[in-house]
Amino acid sequence: MEKTKQHLWWQEGIIYQIYPRSFQDSNQDGVGDLPGITQRLDYLQWLGVDAIWISPIYDSPMADFGYDISNYTGIHPLFGNMEEFDTLLQEAHARHIRVLLDLVPNHTSDQHPWFLESRSSRDNPKRDWYIWKDPLPDGSPPNNWLAMFGGTAWEWDEHTQQYYYHGFLKEQPDLNWRNPEVQKAMLDVMRFWFDKGIDGFRIDVIFHMIKDAQFRNNPVNPNYAPHQATYDQLLPVYSTDQPEVHDIVRMMRQVADEYEGKVLIGEIYLPINKLMAYYGTNHSGVHLPFNFQLLTLPWDAQLLSTTIDQYEGALPLDGWPNWVLSNHDQPRITSRVGIAQARVAAMLLLTLRGTPTVYYGDEIGMRDVPIPFEEVQDPQGLNMPDKNLSRDPARTPMQWDSSQNAGFTTGKPWLRLAPNFHRENVLAQKDDAYSMLSLYRRLIQLRRQEPALSVGSYIPVYSDNQMISYIRQAEGHDSFLVLLNLTHRPCYFKAKNLEIKGTIELATVPELEGTTVDTTINLGGDEAIIVRLSS
Repeated sequence: MEKTKQHLWWQEGIIYQIYPRSFQDSNQDGVGDLPGITQRLDYLQWLGVDAIWISPIYDSPMADFGYDISNYTGIHPLFGNMEEFDTLLQEAHARHIRVLLDLVPNHTSDQHPWFLESRSSRDNPKRDWYIWKDPLPDGSPPNNWLAMFGGTAWEWDEHTQQYYYHGFLKEQPDLNWRNPEVQKAMLDVMRFWFDKGIDGFRIDVIFHMIKDAQFRNNPVNPNYAPHQATYDQLLPVYSTDQPEVHDIVRMMRQVADEYEGKVLIGEIYLPINKLMAYYGTNHSGVHLPFNFQLLTLPWDAQLLSTTIDQYEGALPLDGWPNWVLSNHDQPRITSRVGIAQARVAAMLLLTLRGTPTVYYGDEIGMRDVPIPFEEVQDPQGLNMPDKNLSRDPARTPMQWDSSQNAGFTTGKPWLRLAPNFHRENVLAQKDDAYSMLSLYRRLIQLRRQEPALSVGSYIPVYSDNQMISYIRQAEGHDSFLVLLNLTHRPCYFKAKNLEIKGTIELATVPELEGTTVDTTINLGGDEAIIVRLSS
């Protein structure tokens, strides 16, 4: 890769996801808010992230904690007001931190004025803004499609004697994106926020936005297992990922391209080959279709190494990669692989080629917190109580210090905190050279300093059932060998047809740093190293 090549901020940068309810409460009502995020910007600047992505903060009845929006251009009072949002944006930009918002274009709240009109009568001008269908002759729903949060995806409306479609909760009716008026209204929402100065959107369930025009039944999933969500009983081949969705994505990209330096990130849970289509022809799609491979696959060295190569090999020309370990919908990385391997995972995330997204709290090793059934708030957990699918455990308040409620609030926190927050928090880890936070910060600093790690090429070296190794290099700069042991047992690396000579620059076990290595390298269990190669 030529050193003269210019990269965009979102290619070089690191994104940090904030779940606003849980980051920092400024008014002591137990729920995080916008002024709270503003208060913590100095921490984020110290950590070294380049952008924050904030989960929904819009007006909402909160049936799905903000993913059911009743006003796309208003701030929910729980989070603050528009003036406080403007302050956050200004203060973030003053620290060279960009701000991304969540865009939820697939569905609105059933309390949105658009849906209230649509529901009022069959001949209302906004009737076609949503998906209304007649029942089958026996009165049953139009087809067998299922909702993500359990049960049928069709809700009967007694007043107008038709069903409306909702891919999630019945309080979240899906918009009809085949309607040009809907397209215009939502693209104008994007312009409203771009005009305010935000730097991009993470677009919620972008692959759900267009449905099969014939509304054919989804086929049965032959691999369904009882522990899975009821939604997985069928394969959503007709209710998601339709070819026409790329026309909509193209429209969104055109809006983003009207402004300078904006980024669109699409939430897409699809196999690699289908994911690639969302880059669009000639870069007409989203800039970054979220790559969830590290989040969904078993923690297996050979499988992950193969998948990384498959992903790299499938990328379109100049398509930029990205990686994610955790988010607000999935168990935290520490709870999936354990605290020791979470350190290895951090090194993987921050040394792979492409834009990394860090989920708040992962940098201090936060774990999923068990939430008693009587305290569960998440609709996914409430609707399928016997399946342990609540997303609450991964959404608990950020652990800042050892004071009351970890410095998150002096009120009653909306979700309980981890019992060990007195020991595991930002303040306790900040000056501890061996802490998870120190590891994250040093990885971020090294990535920012070294072109090979931020924008360099990725060259796979070797993998087996224990380890993954690869080289990152950029022309005219130092190259790095990354070696990761994904098991608890020692492993042994011997370079074949490759001369390795260098010094360990950064390690999950800091005592190894400064050690020189050559063709044979021994690693203890749960160890990972970054070797600065001798030129």
